[in-house]
Amino acid sequence: MALAVLTPVSQTRFAPGQIVMTIGVDALVRQGQLNPAPYLRRHLGGDWGDLDESDRRQNDAALRSGEDRLFSSYQVAPDLKLWIITEWDRSVTTLLLPSEY
Repeated sequence: MALAVLTPVSQTRFAPGQIVMTIGVDALVRQGQLNPAPYLRRHLGGDWGDLDESDRRQNDAALRSGEDRLFSSYQVAPDLKLWIITEWDRSVTTLLLPSEY
């Protein structure tokens, strides 16, 4: 499933590469239980979501060096968490559920 990202280029801090989602995320989107676009915009803007300070610093360092993956975690609902991972080479950004990792 294609995911349109309506984010002005000026608000993104890195290129996401190909954007893909897992079967679980796709199912939630199709059922109308998840709109991942706002979380993807946050990820691309450097808002890492619900990470501790150490993980945030690690992402910021990876963003500067371009030598490590970028990881975000968002609590979408009390029983729903969305993870977004951009590979170290920025070739692919994956939206997934923690249970699918």
